[in-house]
Amino acid sequence: MKNKIVENIGFIIITLCLLATLFFLALIIYFIFAKGISVISWEFLTCAPRKAMTAGGVAPAIAGTIFLTLGAVIFALPLGMSCAIYLNEYNPSGFIVNAVRIGVNNLAGVPSVVFGLFGLAVFVKFLGFGVSVLSGSLTLGILILPAIISASQEALTAVPQSVREASLALGATKLQTIVKTVIPSALPGIMTGVILSIGRAAGETAPILFTAAAFYKRGYPDSPFSEVMALPYHIYALMTEGTRPELQTPIAYGCALLLLAIVLLISSAAIILRNKYGRYYVS
Repeated sequence: MKNKIVENIGFIIITLCLLATLFFLALIIYFIFAKGISVISWEFLTCAPRKAMTAGGVAPAIAGTIFLTLGAVIFALPLGMSCAIYLNEYNPSGFIVNAVRIGVNNLAGVPSVVFGLFGLAVFVKFLGFGVSVLSGSLTLGILILPAIISASQEALTAVPQSVREASLALGATKLQTIVKTVIPSALPGIMTGVILSIGRAAGETAPILFTAAAFYKRGYPDSPFSEVMALPYHIYALMTEGTRPELQTPIAYGCALLLLAIVLLISSAAIILRNKYGRYYVS
């Protein structure tokens, strides 16, 4: 009886924590939606800013955000998966590998502004990429790399060892077992890490502040070495640099609403892919 009471109390506490989290999430979404929906229009979605960013739209910022986010994922996903596969499947030991594990764990807690300064020093200055889509994508890719590695490792660890042994027993090589058996099993968990990384990459301001973002740009990027506008930096610029706050503040909330929508759309696409490949493997 006592254990049952303790179990019920614990379940109630967990439920209350979940409800509180959902409440604050809904409150934030409602606040942004209520403040930003008034400026959303076809012109806002398809036109460039006009009149010192007090009119027009934010189409270049939308395109820049998508380019930077997808570029970061394209860069970080192969590296993150490769690192996780090596650390988990080949189970190496030694000082270097332990240092890699410690480094990955520590990188997850580094402030994003530090990544921005790193990108400025390495990609913008040393490698000569300049303030560009490429520099911003590489910087954001390094920012989300620890999360992808950790999620991939956890997903690979969750695959039962018996699956690997069965594949090897049938004559498959180590590489064939990893590619055709282990990775398909772990793919839903890996995609979950990618989904979380997309949200972070799309919403970061400090890294692209130094490496990619332009204060104002009418056109779209025409090469990887072009500057771009991006929604997070555009929101920051409207709220801190504007001279007409009564006109720019609603636009900033509209940009925040668009940013939420873009993250939701990209994440939804990743969830659909995750579920598709998960059902394919199970079947």
